Amino acid sequence: MSTATNLETAPPELALRRAFSLFPTGVVAVCGLVDDRPVGLAVNSFISVSLEPPLVAVSVARTSSTWPVLADSAQLGLSVLGSNHEALCRKLASRNTDRFEDAEWHATDDGAVLMHGAALWLECKVTATVDGGDHEIILLEVLKSDLFPEVTPLVFHQSQFRGLLTEK
Repeated sequence: MSTATNLETAPPELALRRAFSLFPTGVVAVCGLVDDRPVGLAVNSFISVSLEPPLVAVSVARTSSTWPVLADSAQLGLSVLGSNHEALCRKLASRNTDRFEDAEWHATDDGAVLMHGAALWLECKVTATVDGGDHEIILLEVLKSDLFPEVTPLVFHQSQFRGLLTEK
């Protein structure tokens, strides 16, 4: 028998955050070169949108100080982080650290920054932004993809990083 948690007595934002945490998500690094330096952030709100044209979307908090810096980049690299990227993810989410210290990455000629050890690389360009309440929804056209199916992705569930059990 399962145990239900009643969130009716919690503040509405906390209750909703806890409810949303029950949906496991991957974690994506959104990165680009700005003045020849890597800039990036981590998001767990990533979705595939369309195959034709190839589109994906991410959601970024309006309070982000990083997104305004990245928003005008010619291209962005989206890296679906691997299970060994928990420390990198925490750095990309931090405000007071060198987010790329000890990270392995490379930049494309068009300025997309891609993290080594990821399960998927997407090179994208921003096509639209949509009001999403306290977030901006960023629609991106996928220009190129590189898949690494042997890499197990990093999973975020109930506000914790988790691994996937894989059969070998």
